[in-house]
Amino acid sequence: MNTVNYHNELLKIIDKVEETAEREHKPAKLLLHSCCAPCSSYCLELLCSHFETTVFYYNPNITDAYEYLLRMEEQKRLIACFNAERRGYHIHIKEGDYNPLTFLKMCNGYEKCPEGGDRCFKCYRLRLEKTAATAKKEGFDYFGTTLTISPLKNAAKINEIGSELAAEYKVNWLYSDFKKNEGFKRSIELSKEYNLYRQNFCGCIYSQNKESKNDNGGTE
Repeated sequence: MNTVNYHNELLKIIDKVEETAEREHKPAKLLLHSCCAPCSSYCLELLCSHFETTVFYYNPNITDAYEYLLRMEEQKRLIACFNAERRGYHIHIKEGDYNPLTFLKMCNGYEKCPEGGDRCFKCYRLRLEKTAATAKKEGFDYFGTTLTISPLKNAAKINEIGSELAAEYKVNWLYSDFKKNEGFKRSIELSKEYNLYRQNFCGCIYSQNKESKNDNGGTE
């Protein structure tokens, strides 16, 4: 069975948008769903030189409001640092609606699923569909997510869902497997460099009491 190298697919897209930007004298616009600052760190470092990126912080799966706000503030702080350092195109941020009941209602009947199973797949789709719909409405060229940076997330499933939503909403999906090419390692380095808060659970009540076996700074 052939497997897709999603990191290579990302590099192909980057080459394509660079050629288009040179011809049209403007960068492609990317709406990048982000689960937290640590996970977004390497993704933004890689992408901000190629896309005019807006980080979309939409995470109703984070059950605890304090935890949600803490991650949101760290996301804002990291983006402010990157913009001050002029790492590439200016990075924008957009916050989605925060209603944990949206996630909890979605989980009805899936409460006992193991981590990484069907409940998580539904969570991917919930957040990615909101991202796709927003990207379409606001005229972005691409939408994507930082979720593939985590070794605990199913990159193949994330890309499958993203591709389906791209066809449905008529907006380009940014294929990725950000953990590849030492991307995950780099996210850890950047998290330490910027002293980012690094949670050890995904955010929902089902993962909150499960300690991660990986120092991943965002199992989101």
